[in-house]
Amino acid sequence: MKILVTGGAGYIGSHTVRALCKAGHTPIVLDNLSCGHVESLPDGVEFIEMDIADPSLVNVLKDKGIEGIMHFAAHSQVGESMVNPAIYYENNVVGSYRLIESARKAGIKYFVFSSTAAVYGEPKVVPIKEDSELNPTNVYGRTKLMIEQMLQDYSKIYGLRYVALRYFNAAGADSSGEIGEDHTPETHLIPLILEAALGKREAITIFGTDYDTEDGTCVRDYIHVNDLASAHILSMEYLRDGGESNVFNLGSGSGFSVQSIVDTTKAVTEIDFNVIYGERRAGDPGTLIASSEKAQTVLGWKPVHSEVKQVIGDAWRWHQNHPNGYGK
Repeated sequence: MKILVTGGAGYIGSHTVRALCKAGHTPIVLDNLSCGHVESLPDGVEFIEMDIADPSLVNVLKDKGIEGIMHFAAHSQVGESMVNPAIYYENNVVGSYRLIESARKAGIKYFVFSSTAAVYGEPKVVPIKEDSELNPTNVYGRTKLMIEQMLQDYSKIYGLRYVALRYFNAAGADSSGEIGEDHTPETHLIPLILEAALGKREAITIFGTDYDTEDGTCVRDYIHVNDLASAHILSMEYLRDGGESNVFNLGSGSGFSVQSIVDTTKAVTEIDFNVIYGERRAGDPGTLIASSEKAQTVLGWKPVHSEVKQVIGDAWRWHQNHPNGYGK
């Protein structure tokens, strides 16, 4: 299939582009490079520097013979979304509407959307299933839920079939060490810990030690970025083969505390970096774990790279090879 990958020069997008090539598909990357890195793309992949809201995108879709869209392009910092919601509604909601409308005008039938577990908010039951209450507690999560609702309407009325993939904590890097995670600013736990291991920060802070968990620190579900990539390909092939519009959680199904991630990182890197214990952050739930049963049953997906030592080991290889990220 010829697939347009929006945000394909970003963290998860670039890993998915490589996986698409290996699976025999033809990805065409569209990215405005506000957050992405063109250096992350493999040689020979067509790259278009363009914003998803550009009205001329409909012509690109037609001219390139695009059959399906994988949509990764979005602002994704929870804290920033609560300080500057306007850019999240403009980029995520308005931009996605214009992309979806371009897809409709171009006759695109298949759409895979990068959603988030943030659509659930504070879970009442763990592990979280797809039919759990949707009650996002931050602007970022609300924008992603709005896009899911748009896709629902376009599916019912215009026949644009979609899959929305609700990720939990994306982590890790390609085992080659050639591509990985490079955000500015960095807010994800594992790369922040690895910066402490590299000596790029004086210490890592653990926020809260009095949660109702085994060691008192927050528990999260970490999913390897290559497992996320494989789920996107399976989702697109599911739609191509006649699958109906659907929503799937993507997680490892296992929870790991912040303290255990720190301890495992020390073991993997063999570096004893400093750890500071701070107060809880407002709005941090104690435990977030996904049920990915539905994705495994319907898509035949299985997280095969998400054992926590491999996640951290692959991320460590990338950060050692690229201590200052791409091209810096």
